[in-house]
Amino acid sequence: MRWNVHSRLEGQHAFLSASKHSWINYTDDELVKSYYSFVAAKEGTKKHELAALLISQKEPLPDIRRTLNMYVNDAIEFNMRPEQKLYFSDNAFGTADAISFDEDRGFLRIHDLKTGVTPVTDKLGRLPQLEVYAAYFLLEYDFDLRETEIELRVYQNDDIIVERPYVDDIAPIMDRIVYFDKLIEQIKREER
Repeated sequence: MRWNVHSRLEGQHAFLSASKHSWINYTDDELVKSYYSFVAAKEGTKKHELAALLISQKEPLPDIRRTLNMYVNDAIEFNMRPEQKLYFSDNAFGTADAISFDEDRGFLRIHDLKTGVTPVTDKLGRLPQLEVYAAYFLLEYDFDLRETEIELRVYQNDDIIVERPYVDDIAPIMDRIVYFDKLIEQIKREER
């Protein structure tokens, strides 16, 4: 058999993929809605890549009230590191869009760029995704939560959502990460 080579497709994901086969049951309207979400996700990835490049090169954008501009310019102003992996274990890790930590002040800052319109806050107005990143950071680098001030920001829809979580917000997440990690490792051992 002489197989066709599709090198241009390396790293690509088809919209009508076999691994995400739910589309075979879509109505026309569901397909259209799903396709627009797929395109928006690809555009979001491109914006994140552009933002990371601009931040790492310290290239600000025009100072206007647009999501990408505010996110990039603030990250540069606060000397943040883009696309930083945070690792507690093989079961608990993630990538913060932009992060900085001032060891002298004990000040952790995490920013997130959201290109979609889906609300990111929970019922209490908190930013759970960024709280998890904060927990990962504190666990990985072993900083004392009680001696760390935290500011979390989400940039979305030409606005900035800011949360300054308390110890009581982050401590339970840290405890849960540690507990669930141990539970997962126990399951893995029992499966062997």
